[in-house]
Amino acid sequence: MKVLHVSTECYPAAKAGGMGDVVGALPLYSEMVGIEPSVIIPMYGLQWFANQEFEEVFSSSFLLGEEKIEFQVLLTMEHPSYNLYCISIPGKFDRNSIYLAEDGEGFKDEIERNVSFQTAVLHWLNSKSESFDVIHCHDHQAGLIPFFMAHGNEFENLRFQSSYFTIHNAAYKGMWDWKHRHLLPGFNEEHIGLLDWDNHIHSFASAVRCCWGYNTVSPSYLEEISHNSGNLNWLFDNTKDKATGILNGIDINAWDPSNDPMIDFQLKRSWKAFKKKNKDRMCEEFGFKKSWPLFSFIGRFAYQKGADILAESIEMLVGNGENLSFIVLGSGSHELENKISGLESKYPENVKALIMYNEAIAHKIYAASDFIVMPSRFEPCGLNQMFAYRYGAIPLVRSTGGLIDSVTDINQGGAGIRFENANAVDLKESVLRAQALYKTSQKFDEVRANAVKQNFSWERSLHLYKNEYKKILDND
Repeated sequence: MKVLHVSTECYPAAKAGGMGDVVGALPLYSEMVGIEPSVIIPMYGLQWFANQEFEEVFSSSFLLGEEKIEFQVLLTMEHPSYNLYCISIPGKFDRNSIYLAEDGEGFKDEIERNVSFQTAVLHWLNSKSESFDVIHCHDHQAGLIPFFMAHGNEFENLRFQSSYFTIHNAAYKGMWDWKHRHLLPGFNEEHIGLLDWDNHIHSFASAVRCCWGYNTVSPSYLEEISHNSGNLNWLFDNTKDKATGILNGIDINAWDPSNDPMIDFQLKRSWKAFKKKNKDRMCEEFGFKKSWPLFSFIGRFAYQKGADILAESIEMLVGNGENLSFIVLGSGSHELENKISGLESKYPENVKALIMYNEAIAHKIYAASDFIVMPSRFEPCGLNQMFAYRYGAIPLVRSTGGLIDSVTDINQGGAGIRFENANAVDLKESVLRAQALYKTSQKFDEVRANAVKQNFSWERSLHLYKNEYKKILDND
């Protein structure tokens, strides 16, 4: 069974969030369940691409409105585990960022970039230079593809091509005013309603309607968006027969504390020694007290991730004299960046603000931390809690989406701490619970021993994906 993943992210080539991790890891383990995977992404002006050698496998052109777009499909020559194709569209993606311009806002030509990538993929697939059993589209950036395979005037070879859609984050919908219709390839006008939702071109809704099957990246997130998506509730209710929730996994080889070149001390025999050495090193670097519990946040400074709640909670805790240390790694809202940096200036013995994203530093933080904090307002799946378990850190999470499916509270025999409401007071109380656990060293060691036993490899999820692929192919 040959599956092509269409995405705008794939680690290690291009990653802005969890989708990049998933699209990079899912194909790595697919062959263990009899799937032959390939991935196609845009070719960005990022360093990873500059270090690769490519072979051209297809080239063509099309009109994007009145602009002639010439593109190439390039195959990476040395990718070890699966075929990674990159679409080169000069002037559209050869930039040193995936989604954001230097001012931190989205690129002004984001619609043109989005449509040009998907149209190029469609032309390549229609050429039949490569054939696949399933085209697996990821998030709205690939959401127009199922519609145009079925109804695009230029893509007759794709009329009966099966498609699958994964919702990584339903908050990003790819909605555009109909004035941008001229950018789209030609299509059968009888089916224009399949592109429209709320009087907009709606990539996300179109994908859900037109794909042969779809999933969210956790069962609880599917339940949440099915009932809390406003005028999209009807859409999910009427497509529930082709929907499922599949919890993401992680690449356990890339996240392996016994063989991780990014951390200061690798795991030998003792988890306790592993954690102590890495924590001591980080505390020495940042001037923290080694005896205090170390809490860390890694992620975007965004409303979804609850970074504002975190900042308020830190102020409450540290301002009240609690003996705690916090590392905050991430970037995003300039207002939140300034607020979190201000906490470091105000409480340098308790707070370290790292306004950036750096993969190696993230690995070091997981290895050093006692607790990983995730105060998300919503979380389709979340991967940080899985990375935390892998490195012996206890996740402290809000009960939402995939965090419900992957973190069980210590009071229910699990290896995490959960709180219900997305506010600073509830987060503060859960941090104090964690602090009390930390002070009870025997219980803390027991919980950590339970944490490192949690298994979030891709094996189980891949069998579920294969079943979904088989289901849509059998219904062909």
